[in-house]
Amino acid sequence: MNSETSVSPSLLACDFTRLESEIGAVEAAGADFHHVDVMDGHFVPNITFGPVIVQAISRLASIPLITHLMISDPAKYAERFAEAGSSALSFHYEAMDSGHEDVIELIRKLGCAPGLAINPGTDFAAVTHLLDRIDFLLCMTVNPGFSGQGFISEVLDKIEKARDYRDEKGLDYLIEVDGGIKPENANLVREKGGQILVSGSGVFGSADYTKAIGEIRGTGG
Repeated sequence: MNSETSVSPSLLACDFTRLESEIGAVEAAGADFHHVDVMDGHFVPNITFGPVIVQAISRLASIPLITHLMISDPAKYAERFAEAGSSALSFHYEAMDSGHEDVIELIRKLGCAPGLAINPGTDFAAVTHLLDRIDFLLCMTVNPGFSGQGFISEVLDKIEKARDYRDEKGLDYLIEVDGGIKPENANLVREKGGQILVSGSGVFGSADYTKAIGEIRGTGG
């Protein structure tokens, strides 16, 4: 991970009948990471991938996997997703009442970059005590659970707060943003401080992956 703007297509939006070719296509189009959404049907009202699918994706991929754990018990499953080939693991602040520090430490010990995800309704101030421990903060711009939702613009203020707080405190976490990001609104996210931009339908729903990724990154198609 670096501080330049990166694009991470969300594989949840790809054509799973052509998974290998979809992975290859977004890599050829300039993707920096693959974003893998893991949902358990408990923390969020949807079920997606388990470690077996993540492992298959890892075998096909030549760029790193950022695995987003939208699950109720991240400590229980972190090791399995690390072993499956994830380079980074994020988990939700809202999934736990306490013990966030322990999960962050566990993810780092597993050799993955630890990230903390926060829902649109979670106040930034709720997580400031954890920000010196993580590699990246994932600001959700939709309520987690389903691909293709509309972008919640009110979260832009939170992204800006995350950037300003990091700079003020001399911290070095990156800011990842996920949810409803498309070429037409990506500039707003970048301007507020978003550095890793996750896009599902904004990439996979486009006719030209290279153009979409370039526009989301801000470098043109």
